[in-house]
Amino acid sequence: MMNCELLATCSALGYLEGDIYHKEPDCLESVKDLIRYLKYEDETRDVRQQLGAAQILQGDLLPILTQHRQDKPLLDAVIRLMVNLTQPALLCFGKVPQDPNFRHHFLQVLSHLQAYKEAFANEKTFGVLSETLYELLQLGWEERQEEDNLLIERILLLVRNILHVPADHDQEKNVDDEASVHDRLLWAMHLSGLDDLMLFLASSMAEQQWSLHVLEIVSLMFRNQNPEQLAMTGLARSAREQGADVAELEILRQRETAEKKSRALQRSSRHSRFGGSYVIQGLKSIGDRDVVFHKSLHNFQTYSSDMGKDTRYVPRRRQLAQESSLQRRSALNVRLFLRDFCSEFLENCYNRLMGLVKDHLLREKAQQHDETYYLWALAFFMTFNRASNFRPGLVSETLSVRTFHFIEQNLTNYYEMMLTDRKEAVSWGRRMHLALKAYQELLATVNKMDTSADEAVRESSRIIKNNVFYIMEYRELFLTLFRKFDETRQPLSYLRDLVETTHLFLKMLERFCRSRGNLMVQNKRRRRKKKKKTHTQSTASAGNVPQLPEDPEAMWPALAEQLKLCAQNSKLTLDSVVPFDAASEVPVEEQRTEAMVRIQDSLVAGQAPEALTLLRSAREVWPEGDIFGSPDFSLEEEVELLRQIFSAPLPRQQEPEEHDGEEEEGEEEEEEEEGLQAVQVLEKEFIFLDYLKRFASSAVVKAYVLLLQNYQKNSPHTNHCVVKMLHRLAHDLKMEALLFQISLFCLFNRLFNDPASGAYKELVTFARYVLAKFFELTEVNHKAFVELLFWKNTAVVREMTEGYGSLDAESSSRKPPKWNPEEEKQLQELYLAHKDIEGEDVIDAILARLNTTTRSRKQVIHHLVQLGLADSIKDFQRQRKGINLVLWTEDQELELQRLFEEFQDSDDVLGHIMKNITAKRSRARIVEKLLSLGLVADRRELHKKRRRKPGTPNLLDGNDPLKDPDQEDPEEEEDDQLLGEDSEEDEEDPEAETIQGTSVHIPHSLREILQEEDFSAPILWLQSSLIRIADDREEDGCSQPVALVPLTEENEDAMENQDFQKLLRKLGIRPPASEQESFWRVPAKLSPALLRRAAASLSQTGPEPQSTDHPEQGFSKEKEAPAPVCPVAAKKRKIDLESADGEAGKEPSSSGPQKEQILDSDGEEEKNEKKNKDLIDSDPDSPEPPRIHKRRRFLIEDEDD
Repeated sequence: MMNCELLATCSALGYLEGDIYHKEPDCLESVKDLIRYLKYEDETRDVRQQLGAAQILQGDLLPILTQHRQDKPLLDAVIRLMVNLTQPALLCFGKVPQDPNFRHHFLQVLSHLQAYKEAFANEKTFGVLSETLYELLQLGWEERQEEDNLLIERILLLVRNILHVPADHDQEKNVDDEASVHDRLLWAMHLSGLDDLMLFLASSMAEQQWSLHVLEIVSLMFRNQNPEQLAMTGLARSAREQGADVAELEILRQRETAEKKSRALQRSSRHSRFGGSYVIQGLKSIGDRDVVFHKSLHNFQTYSSDMGKDTRYVPRRRQLAQESSLQRRSALNVRLFLRDFCSEFLENCYNRLMGLVKDHLLREKAQQHDETYYLWALAFFMTFNRASNFRPGLVSETLSVRTFHFIEQNLTNYYEMMLTDRKEAVSWGRRMHLALKAYQELLATVNKMDTSADEAVRESSRIIKNNVFYIMEYRELFLTLFRKFDETRQPLSYLRDLVETTHLFLKMLERFCRSRGNLMVQNKRRRRKKKKKTHTQSTASAGNVPQLPEDPEAMWPALAEQLKLCAQNSKLTLDSVVPFDAASEVPVEEQRTEAMVRIQDSLVAGQAPEALTLLRSAREVWPEGDIFGSPDFSLEEEVELLRQIFSAPLPRQQEPEEHDGEEEEGEEEEEEEEGLQAVQVLEKEFIFLDYLKRFASSAVVKAYVLLLQNYQKNSPHTNHCVVKMLHRLAHDLKMEALLFQISLFCLFNRLFNDPASGAYKELVTFARYVLAKFFELTEVNHKAFVELLFWKNTAVVREMTEGYGSLDAESSSRKPPKWNPEEEKQLQELYLAHKDIEGEDVIDAILARLNTTTRSRKQVIHHLVQLGLADSIKDFQRQRKGINLVLWTEDQELELQRLFEEFQDSDDVLGHIMKNITAKRSRARIVEKLLSLGLVADRRELHKKRRRKPGTPNLLDGNDPLKDPDQEDPEEEEDDQLLGEDSEEDEEDPEAETIQGTSVHIPHSLREILQEEDFSAPILWLQSSLIRIADDREEDGCSQPVALVPLTEENEDAMENQDFQKLLRKLGIRPPASEQESFWRVPAKLSPALLRRAAASLSQTGPEPQSTDHPEQGFSKEKEAPAPVCPVAAKKRKIDLESADGEAGKEPSSSGPQKEQILDSDGEEEKNEKKNKDLIDSDPDSPEPPRIHKRRRFLIEDEDD
């Protein structure tokens, strides 16, 4: 019953006499009063329900709108009231109410909205709205007032609200090709010309502010429409479509015939009392007797133990999700109008409007969830374009890798929100379905571009696919969606689209891999990283590490005065600063180094009292070795020790590169022991079968079987996609046992008994294949019947096929053998004998003396802890790099100076010093100290010198009278160390390994071409790069493809030369594989030894150096190489000298032709060095022969380059 005040207000609007509406004098005020009543309605929306029941909109507001549009204030107020009355019920109530009373009010409001929609299906109503909107759009921006913009927005909102009203399927019950209320509404819009105004708003540059409103109206116009059917409207049907319809009719006819036969068999000629009773042998009833069947035999085929029982109740939370919307075919005239609208929209509006909308979304100018309209428009119009007249240029705005990224981000966000916001999980699932449809259409459009006749279109498709397949997130997307599929929140239509999209992606990826041969893709690996402790002191706070001063000596006097005053006038409390954390996982020795760094940081920051306090606290924690001074130190000695710490180059921990600034700020507030996930981005070669193995899981198979259970309702394409994926798993991966499940076998049984099974030939063939494999397995494994009851993973599949216990046998083979009593006794004796020996690692000593050689260091440590001989495995941690970097004392400096003076004339100065020095330090630290003391001026003075072996024959004539066999060659260096590096390796100096095998064979013709084109500098750069890559791979222990980046113009020209590229291919270097790669790459499969062989082979590839006549030379035709490339160049020059000498003295050579030599052994290196020495001795003014300074084996230093 209507409220009296509300009734009086409605009566004051006016009255309808015939077709003419007479308004009252207070009509405008009454409309405003109704707006005021709606503003203050209660939560049950009583005012809205009363106005709807009184049909105010149909009887008063619409006649006022159509007949009194000249009254501008009244027209504005009426449109404002109608926008309020027609707003969606979900906006009024927030969500669908669960309470029965509120749900009743919700349904009442919804029924009134459906009545409003039917009343608006009138050409006159939309004519008035179109004319009003047209007049407003005719005004320029300087003439348009704020009220005009508000009226435009209200008209668009009114159209949006009317189109948004859902259809009442129970009341309409329309079939395809019949005009529904929504169709009549669209036709009224078309006749009034409102659709043309929508196209104008979408294409006009001056009306950009209405882009989201227009896109929302367009999406509601095409509600429940199929874009592929819409594109084919008015066209002759193809033979394929007609054949599909015939096949569908044939399936229905076969099923109908089978049902008639079954009904005929059920009709018995006798009375039911003569049906008889039967005993089903082998099927027990509740007791021990067989089941007695009281029906006729033709009903036995449908017998089940569940017959006569009540249907099992399924809780609401376990019920399958309902389909959100159903597609239907509108009337022909409406479909023709919509088809033309789509064509014009694509031609003139799509690219511009989608760009504007995406810009609003990225800049957060839109409302919440407005991106769903963008995703719908992308999927709908790209499908229409692909199905009608495929022109990629019409959808170029959304045909890019950025669109893939945008959709993938939204898809992932919807998926995460569906898991967290469980109350709105169904809504998030629908949005997720929209994003999946958009992703599917993007893939389908890119796939369609491959068949285009335009080469530019095909090239664009290849570039997009290359980028999409390269990114890891795009490949892992489908695996994640399958594993987290929930049938209670996501309908079967979502699963159907997911299966079809996965099928399309795999088909495109497989075809792309076959065409490319090898495909490099991005791979991300997560590594656990330990967080460094965040100190509360300002000196060690993250991001505020003091910088060391350039002149520490100038700053020290002020600090020394502070230290003396602090020590004399104040009492330092050691409890205020703690340099050691016993609960930390950082080893004690590393905390000692960190404490010294903190002392240095305090001094640099000018906080002398804190530095002195830290020094004394650390002295109490680490008293051994007097690293932080002796307890008996005086104040002057402490100040001197702090001065040494202040000026010492202490090692500092570097933060991992993977952590950006935001992560570091968040980490400061976390626990110290918490491990961080650092993502390492790598490149690897993509193997399609390895990627396919990721789908071999029970979650994926469950989803496919669930969709296959509706094979009768699925389209033929959907069934093909399901069978194709199951066939990939069973046949390509040889995992047929993954499909051995009772629910799937029941589905196969239902398929075989289906009268229309002839229409599913592919599915029937696959079912027979799986069953045949199962029965083959049962002959070997009789437990396979029991395995049918469970879903299986790959490990169970392997056990079923290879035998139970095969995995346990492998795991047991990896387990360490048990300790017998004799071994335990020996372990205990060795531990007690060596645990107190200083300077010796007790575990290494035990491993060296154990009778068995199969024990590892970790096994020994764990067993010592189990025996109770040690408290924790942390007691046996190795000393890590950088923890022994203590300061040099005065005695140690004097000892180093004495040892240098003693061994400075020996072949290996540094080696003798390291063997005899008391405090063991690394090679780099000793070299730095020698340089700082001024004992040596250059690192090269410390290089190891090798003595010439006596009696080494010459390569050409067997001897060299000009060469002293005992003369030292200072240009041979240590092979296993580069003294210039700040390394922390063992003190031993292992001998360099010898490269085995031969070098890469380079044809003689290619050598001549390279010599003619003068590629000496690029070959030298290539040789140096290969050696550095080999060294890096040895140090890191892993191999990754490395790009060869030319930094000079000469090297760039060489990399573009075809002859030089032939040389690169001979060496095994791979050219750029795709548009993503710009440089040649050294493959990961090339080992360090192979790289060094290739570098050695390049030594013979360099051209003979050009020279100028030297007037001082004894030989007039002698030539000098200004920049020799390698020892082989010097060797060639030596041969020229000897050949010239041989012609003068008519002295024949005794050796004959020599084979090509490579530097793969010490002997050959010595031969080349001998040649170089001959040149020096023969001509003292000639430049010295080239040097090859080696790092481990071969390394050409930058200064020699």
